[in-house]
Amino acid sequence: MARQKNDILQGTLALLVLRTLEARPRLHGYALTSHIQRVSDDLLRVEEGSLYPALHRMEQEGWLRSEWGITEKNREARFYSLTAAGKKQLREERESWKRLTKGVDRVLRHA
Repeated sequence: MARQKNDILQGTLALLVLRTLEARPRLHGYALTSHIQRVSDDLLRVEEGSLYPALHRMEQEGWLRSEWGITEKNREARFYSLTAAGKKQLREERESWKRLTKGVDRVLRHA
């Protein structure tokens, strides 16, 4: 089965979520996906089936905290924000991403 062009590499979702929450603290799930899609010029799309389990896992890891609040459309939703552990994890994820892209670039240039 061919991959969709908007599939996110396994492992990059945490990086995208953490970075988004660093730039825009306290977002609910739909706002997170909308922001990622908008900023990527529709190249990346985060599906609900991937996002919410990832948010739950990151909260369990202590990288995020959540609280209930009211959205701009007057709906109740969980709002997420980074913790100190999440900021540390974001630094680690960024370094990992840099290593990965450097390795891929080398293979593309020399294969």
